[in-house]
Amino acid sequence: MTLLERCMGRPASELADYSPEMLLDLKKQAAEALATAKANADWIDRALDLKYGYIAAQQRLAADKDTGTVSFADGDIRVSVELPKKVEWDQAQLARIVERIRAAGKDPAEFVEVTYRISETRYNAWPPSLRTSFDAARTLKTGKPSFRLSAPGDEA
Repeated sequence: MTLLERCMGRPASELADYSPEMLLDLKKQAAEALATAKANADWIDRALDLKYGYIAAQQRLAADKDTGTVSFADGDIRVSVELPKKVEWDQAQLARIVERIRAAGKDPAEFVEVTYRISETRYNAWPPSLRTSFDAARTLKTGKPSFRLSAPGDEA
């Protein structure tokens, strides 16, 4: 039984008392288990695609849809296959369309959502006088912390 298996279910507060070496070992074992689980899931998904992908495509074609979920039975097993829709818009073309709408005297906000973004790298490179004018519109939020542990000689 691995250290990770022995520690499963223990409260994080208990793990926090472990030595850094044990935490490093746990982190490595968890990363390896995650990579293995992901590889296994991908492998099974490839098999499912080989087995059911053509049937699902035929079902979508019969339903006259390019994306979405189709369901069918394989013996007693109900198979549902979702093909998500992923739409991407050409930003330059949209900008030209928005300008045509505006030139026609209409409000582009009735038709499109406009989102402004500023690269954090560019923002940090600006002089303070420019940054100050944007600071009121900027909110810094943090994400989930990520911890990386390494022992001497480990590759970073």
